[in-house]
Amino acid sequence: MSTVEQFGYRQELQRSLGFADLMIYGLIFMVPIAPFGIFGNVFSISHGMVALAYVIGLVAMAFTALSYAQMARAFPMAGSVYTYAGRGIAAPVGFFAGWAILLDYVLVPSLLYLVASTAMNSFVPAVPVWAWLVAFVLLNTVVNYLGIQMTARITRIMLVAELAVLAIFLVVGGVALAQGKAQAGALTPLFDSSSFTWTVVFAAASVAVLSFLGFDGISTLAEENREDARRLGRSMVAALGVAAVLFVVQTWVAALLTPNREQLIAEGDLTGNAFYDTAAFAGGPWLSVLTAVATAIAWGFANSLVAQAATSRLLFAMARDRQLPAFLAKVHPKHRVPVNATFAVAAVSVTLGVFMSLRDNGIGELASLVNFGAMSAFLLLHVAVVVHYMIKKRSRNIWAHLIAPAIGFAVLVAVVINQNVAAQWVGGVWLAIGLVVIGVSYVVGRRPELPTEVK
Repeated sequence: MSTVEQFGYRQELQRSLGFADLMIYGLIFMVPIAPFGIFGNVFSISHGMVALAYVIGLVAMAFTALSYAQMARAFPMAGSVYTYAGRGIAAPVGFFAGWAILLDYVLVPSLLYLVASTAMNSFVPAVPVWAWLVAFVLLNTVVNYLGIQMTARITRIMLVAELAVLAIFLVVGGVALAQGKAQAGALTPLFDSSSFTWTVVFAAASVAVLSFLGFDGISTLAEENREDARRLGRSMVAALGVAAVLFVVQTWVAALLTPNREQLIAEGDLTGNAFYDTAAFAGGPWLSVLTAVATAIAWGFANSLVAQAATSRLLFAMARDRQLPAFLAKVHPKHRVPVNATFAVAAVSVTLGVFMSLRDNGIGELASLVNFGAMSAFLLLHVAVVVHYMIKKRSRNIWAHLIAPAIGFAVLVAVVINQNVAAQWVGGVWLAIGLVVIGVSYVVGRRPELPTEVK
């Protein structure tokens, strides 16, 4: 099995995670009930074709997962697409890929905390959103500080709880449909000829893919994986497949039961409560409360817990290569976690989360920005597969190393083009800043470099 020492690093993080741990981590990161929190936005943008939006999102992410699996075998190190693009293409490209996905990794914990805090505030309005947000951040920071094994144990418990809530919703929703409560035709969530256009579908998919983001977080735990690197890639594909089935089924049922369909499509879901209103329509207020609380705990504790862990590993990897401030590479001697990076993520989450909680559509704005960063980085990932395997290694596996990455690249381009215009502008500015940073690095003699591989 390849080791980090082979690539010029010391093994500092604790290797304690197996295939099941990694797959569960990915599922928790994606959140089996993730559509609960953004259902209204996807419904509105897709004109009710929510299930189709998730199917398109799955296609985009499936090819991306295959590319991740290929690069994880070649470079079993922390750092995700930063490492893969840097070593697969060139160090400067790796920095740019890392910079792009930072827009995803650094912002996603803030988004998760904000969604959770909004859900909690919806039925405990006496406690403001910002107070819930701070509480969630403090709790997760303590758990991540205590080590990756503590994080893994808690994620197992949370996964079972989320699946139980999802099962309850599906059973109650199925009963409601059997009683004739459907508000649309059975196939409408997948295809509605009266409102279908590719622009509508891809625009909705650009939001729906938010639910899939997280399978890639598994790659940041490469240096804590105790098994063969191929298991890392397989765990990503497995987690994505399971999550996709759950997403399509639950959004299909919810879309059929959504009340006030035309109003939601026309006005959007500014309050973020569309799914909870649907749950109340299907089974009563108790189901609305249950799904809201489950969303709060899943997004604000379980998902943000692993998101904070993944983000800290990305910061650690870039800092270790001197492409971010060195203090972010500090590893706690006892708990063996990137401690300063963990605290840095917590600080950003509190600051940005509280700020966005004061905006009218903070959740929607953050979601758009998170997706833009991830999609941009994934584009470079697909290029890295082709360059590393086809050009450098002269691979003969045309499907895995050329055709699949090319298809994944094309689908992602369609998604990015149809993203929110504001997200495109802000994301473009972020990437431009990255170009300035890397340009300054060259001017001052600190060009991006990676440790030499030991043959």
